[in-house]
Amino acid sequence: ELPKFQKNFYQEHPDVTHRPLVRIEVEQYRRSKEVTVKGRDCPKPIVKFHEAAFPSYVMDVIVKQNWTEPTPIQSQGWPVALSGKDMVGIAQTGSGKTLAYLLPAIVHIQHQPFLEHGDGPICLVLAPTRELAQQVQQVAAEYGRASRLKSTCIYGGAPKGPQIRDLERGVEICIATPGRLIDFLECGKTNLRRCTYLVLDEADRMLDMGFEPQIRKIVEQIRPDRQTLMWSATWPKEVRQLAEDFLKDYIVDVCSDMEKEDKLIRLLEEIMSEKENKTIIFVETKRRCDELTRRMRRDGWPAMGIHGDKSQQERDWVLNEFRYGKAPILIATDVASRGLDVEDVKFVINYDYPNSSEDYIHRIGRTARSQKTGTAYTFFTPNNMKQASDLISVLREANQAINPKLIQMAEDRGGRGRGGRGGYKDDRRDRYGGGRSNFGGSSYRDRESDRGFGGGPKNAFGGNKAQNGGNYGGNSGNSGGSYGNNNYNNSNGQGNFGAPANQVGAFGNQSFQGPPQFGAMQRATQNGMNHPPFPFNSQPPPPQAQQPPPPPPMVPYPMPPPFPQ
Repeated sequence: ELPKFQKNFYQEHPDVTHRPLVRIEVEQYRRSKEVTVKGRDCPKPIVKFHEAAFPSYVMDVIVKQNWTEPTPIQSQGWPVALSGKDMVGIAQTGSGKTLAYLLPAIVHIQHQPFLEHGDGPICLVLAPTRELAQQVQQVAAEYGRASRLKSTCIYGGAPKGPQIRDLERGVEICIATPGRLIDFLECGKTNLRRCTYLVLDEADRMLDMGFEPQIRKIVEQIRPDRQTLMWSATWPKEVRQLAEDFLKDYIVDVCSDMEKEDKLIRLLEEIMSEKENKTIIFVETKRRCDELTRRMRRDGWPAMGIHGDKSQQERDWVLNEFRYGKAPILIATDVASRGLDVEDVKFVINYDYPNSSEDYIHRIGRTARSQKTGTAYTFFTPNNMKQASDLISVLREANQAINPKLIQMAEDRGGRGRGGRGGYKDDRRDRYGGGRSNFGGSSYRDRESDRGFGGGPKNAFGGNKAQNGGNYGGNSGNSGGSYGNNNYNNSNGQGNFGAPANQVGAFGNQSFQGPPQFGAMQRATQNGMNHPPFPFNSQPPPPQAQQPPPPPPMVPYPMPPPFPQ
């Protein structure tokens, strides 16, 4: 019989208990931080470091870092981990996830009996690469010194002697790559009898590298009532299956705090290099409109904001600046966009996905007016999962191909787990960009342009481009389709669903392009510093030397065969 151990150390701080957050307000806070939680009995997030109630020696190190507040993944992850619950954290590198699992590990270890001679580690962190293992070890060493805990890093490609000596002396925290750890387990240099806190960092990457057999072999040697935390940048079915096998009654914590803004900046760098670059960015709230406008102008972008609280005089002035190209980026709410009629809007970006498919259609109707062409991009996150089915219906009505990951999100919404995250980008021609995206999501791109983000060749993967002007969709072969009771025509500036396209072929002659991180995009400095100062003068970019075509993108699902010419 295994000795019992304690793993629930979380006592809700009085500030959290007395904070007047009802369930709806907790959800609103999580939504504002781009955090999605799935699971039972999930504790409320914390908003200040002291609310985690870490020991004083841990707090002293945190204070020296001059951080103001926890990152979103920490604010929700710490209460879950300290409660002894199993957890899946979906977060990117740089989100603070290392401390999200290491600080609860320190608390966990301090409540266990001291190591005896011959004991293995109490906390085991599995990492896919030597570089990541060394990074985690640096953080563990910094916080371990304050708490008098020893840690070591076990990885291949280095002499075994020093690593074996560390293990034989006894370490509470072991960060290891799977291959080298199995070597030491098989030759008896260490054991996992005392391991009660297991972390799988970058689980999706470990699976991609073929480590699943080694991971399963290692986990089989750890007691089944351990606490397990799994971290991944994406949430594909392989990672979901691993979680089902290793975790019990677990909580999924998805975080993507600043990711949308980073993607927006990259996308705008691409858009602003075009000759015609008038862009409308739609956001959900007036506050988001003001904050995004302020940050973008601070970074040198020629952006202006418009929403319902602005005076009519100010709104007219902003619209004139936008209409005549002095400020080619307009950030707007749905209410402010009603009746907005500006010619030659080339791009629409749905930064926040609208609440209904009707609003979605209204937004993308701001571009491609008067028989011109345009492109619409949409960032689709787990918070929008309930609209996945509606979006699929709109795309089907327009005879557009649908990425399997969007379908997966809709199916998961129906009760089989958690779906995918992706920047969903949609435009009204026949060109799609499927690729890898965060949280198992998808990213589409339909563009009239003959080049991808990396300056690639025409008709990537053999696909033909079908130009449909301002029409939305464009693969049906007839122009009789309409959405709802509206028959949208180019003459009134709206797209006609089901516009003709004379080429045939699987997937409607779409070409695949790069991932939502915008692949091998050639760009100058970040944050708009390569653009002229405000007011913006939209001049055509100087001719660029011909770049070699980028390699085909990596995609998480099989690519279709080349289309017939």
